[in-house]
Amino acid sequence: VNVLVIGSGGREHALCWRLKQSPTCGELFCTPGNAGIIVEDGVQVVDVKESDHAAVIKFCKDNNVGLVVVGPEAPLVDGIADALIAADIPCFGPTKDAARLEGSKGFLKDLLKKYNIPTAKYERFTDPEAAKKYIQKEGAPIVVKTDGLAAGKGVIVAMDVQTALDAVDDMMVNSAFGSAGAEIVVEDFLDGEEASFFAVVGGGKAIPLVGAQDHKRVGEGDTGLNTGGMGAYSPAPVLTPAIEAKVMNDIIQPTVDGMAAEGCPFTGVIFAGLMIKGDDVKLLEHNVRFGDPECQCLMARMRSDLVDLLLKAAKGELDKVGELQWSEDMAINVVVAADGYPGSYAKGEMIGGLDAANAMDGVKVFHAGTAMKDGKVTSAGGRVLGVTATGKNITEAAKKSYAAVDVIEWPGGFVRRDIGHRAIARENK
Repeated sequence: VNVLVIGSGGREHALCWRLKQSPTCGELFCTPGNAGIIVEDGVQVVDVKESDHAAVIKFCKDNNVGLVVVGPEAPLVDGIADALIAADIPCFGPTKDAARLEGSKGFLKDLLKKYNIPTAKYERFTDPEAAKKYIQKEGAPIVVKTDGLAAGKGVIVAMDVQTALDAVDDMMVNSAFGSAGAEIVVEDFLDGEEASFFAVVGGGKAIPLVGAQDHKRVGEGDTGLNTGGMGAYSPAPVLTPAIEAKVMNDIIQPTVDGMAAEGCPFTGVIFAGLMIKGDDVKLLEHNVRFGDPECQCLMARMRSDLVDLLLKAAKGELDKVGELQWSEDMAINVVVAADGYPGSYAKGEMIGGLDAANAMDGVKVFHAGTAMKDGKVTSAGGRVLGVTATGKNITEAAKKSYAAVDVIEWPGGFVRRDIGHRAIARENK
């Protein structure tokens, strides 16, 4: 099967790398790609504008593409899957209506409430003064979220009331997140340990993948500003088999059934952000795509045919998929970010040492925000590289990843040095 991957991040590099290893993968294309995908064996980076649905369809027809895998959420919210489905091209990713699970936090929360899916108590607001009154009544800690997409940055976990009130002003009055903040959701703060859970969905059926744990804060010890993720590891010890069964039964399947009942059946991957405390599991949010950097860990551990799995999901034939195979190894991903991220940062800086890092045992460097200039890799984003390593345990995997980080030559980059700290502490007790 010829495959087209849409996207340019670390998630898409990891997907391309794993898809190419599938025995059923024919030609593999990616648009717009990045410097790492350009040099990835067997991947052809092509110039097709993802927002031009007619151009994407023409490319697929001209190149006999039998599966389109959409990496990021924005093209899905923009309706690319609808256009492809209408042109009879199998697409792994939800329709515009179904992508509201991520595209509108208000839609998601209302769905969870209607179908009794465990989540935090919440209210929706279009009036900033009403939101502020509610916050003052409820007190802190409290969480303020933009309704729309804000590139992973539209969530403020306010530990005091003033921070929450300032967040309302930023989102609704000062339009810091554009139209995404015209409506907001204010919800209870949930305490516990966060984890990421993934399930591939199609034809009303959901197949669980493996779990992971992300590190959202920019600083060591989980301090500082929220980011798109500074690193991840899989499996996550907090996701025990009993917890995973509970998530499938109480959260994933009721979401799939609820979406079908609402007239917008879901196809693609559901990425559930969870808060776990003891045996209690609540849903923080659903995303409609693979997590980044979690996807890099999942792809490092996957042993099943990914093309076959995603194509069967796209065609609603998941009942024909056998048990998925995963490596027993731990995988860890350490993000190398540009100095200043998640604030302003420089671009266009040269990065060396990548071949030496990639040559290390059990290491794969996935590119996220990179570009190619005169045959050299340069930085082109905030999160620039994802140094992924596998090992028989988390301590070994982390050691390999950080050894590879240390041979990369880029003075303008930084990493958190404690990725996987919870699992490492558990392991070394």
